[in-house]
Amino acid sequence: MQITNPPSILSERGNRSSVKAQGEWVSAAFADRQVWKRLDAQLESAGGEAEWDLQEIERLDHVGAQILWNHWGKRPPASWRLTPAQQEVFEQLERFSKVEAPPRTTPWLYAQMCHLGVLLFGAFVHFKDLVALIGQLVFDLGRLAVNPRKGPWRDISAHLYRMGATALPITALVGFLIGVVLAYLMSLQLRQFGAEAFIVNILGISLIRELGPMLGAILVAGRSGSAITAQIGVMRVTEELDALRVMGIPHGFRLVMPRALALGIAMPLVALWTTLAALAGGMLAADLAMNISPAYFVQALPAAVNVSNLWLAMGKSVVFGVFIALIGCHWGLSVEPNTQSLGEGTTASVVSAITMVIIVDALFAIAFKNVGF
Repeated sequence: MQITNPPSILSERGNRSSVKAQGEWVSAAFADRQVWKRLDAQLESAGGEAEWDLQEIERLDHVGAQILWNHWGKRPPASWRLTPAQQEVFEQLERFSKVEAPPRTTPWLYAQMCHLGVLLFGAFVHFKDLVALIGQLVFDLGRLAVNPRKGPWRDISAHLYRMGATALPITALVGFLIGVVLAYLMSLQLRQFGAEAFIVNILGISLIRELGPMLGAILVAGRSGSAITAQIGVMRVTEELDALRVMGIPHGFRLVMPRALALGIAMPLVALWTTLAALAGGMLAADLAMNISPAYFVQALPAAVNVSNLWLAMGKSVVFGVFIALIGCHWGLSVEPNTQSLGEGTTASVVSAITMVIIVDALFAIAFKNVGF
């Protein structure tokens, strides 16, 4: 495109300075370096508060309009004269050149405190929902006790098999290996003092009272807790929970109570099984490392460990199982109908259940510190 009349401006000084723009204010005209240098000098000499007359501009595109707009400080001058077509160009330029101011940056410490507050409020909401779930479970158990014939016994038996019987191989394997490791580590220390016989006392107390139930609960939390959340979360994604509500079937009685009851029954048995496997591993390692025969181990164990430790372990295993099921159900019911929320809920369920197991075990250890010794 050939430019016959390059852009220029004429400044007139008087009572009020005025600037008259002429020529072709199009992008092709500004490709010439000499034209651009001359126009830039003219714009510098023109007053920012002058009266602008653009009516003698032959052609004006958005590039020329942008040059004038930048010179004016990205706002129209106080007084100007222009054609309707030019008015439309500047209106579009003003509308699309508005940029929102960047948000003010907050101090790092304040932002971290706000984030901590959000986490605390979220934890409070989850704790409130969990308490409501516990209350609903109590009412559902009362309803089952009043009318046991209408209870979901088939669901309870199915969950009892899936959460209890199918967990026995992995819990036995892990428990056995933990017993072997503990016995070998203890043998290295006890041999220095000639106290090899006390390995029965140490293994018995640690495995029966603490490690056996907690190890079984952690394995079940990672195995069954995640499965509970995934099952109920998929029901949320596929809108089965909404269908149950429409049909008048309560979620607590049909979904939460069978899982909590089944896991409350299965967890003590799994903990006992894990403890026996760990004792078997410790017995084998003690025989190989310190020549303590299995017959002596079995004979000395009842005298070394009070039976109240076993009852305490079974009691807190019931609490572990019920809480694992409730936490899994809570996160499953909290899942939103999308796959990302399902994955996040399953992860949160496992982490929350394992944390709960450790906290409850610590509370039992403090509350019953004088029992069994």
